[in-house]
Amino acid sequence: QVQLDESGGGLVQAGDSLRLSCAAPVGSFNTYTAGWFRQAPGKDREFVAAIHWTGVTHYVDFVKERFTISRDNAKMVVTLSMNSLKPEDTASYYCAISRLKSIQALETGGVDYWGHGTQVIVSS
Repeated sequence: QVQLDESGGGLVQAGDSLRLSCAAPVGSFNTYTAGWFRQAPGKDREFVAAIHWTGVTHYVDFVKERFTISRDNAKMVVTLSMNSLKPEDTASYYCAISRLKSIQALETGGVDYWGHGTQVIVSS
């Protein structure tokens, strides 16, 4: 069983930045599509961003121009850089990976492995 390990969450003020990391110790990591989801208190989990193994990225509209997803295949790490954070970004953020899947498949729940989540709290 693969255990993804997220880190980097915390308490920040509106306008600040955070960088979330996800260590994904799987074989052939470079064949996995990776993404981030988030779940705010009392709400359903929602897709945030994904990066295909080819490097193509996709973002949900409300984080475009503020969040950047990247990957380091050699280190098997996926990173979500978050700028201009808003109180509505407060949530637990989860890393997810899927082998040989499209971004759309990942976005709609086709996930092979999930992380345990890291909490982000943005105060106003």
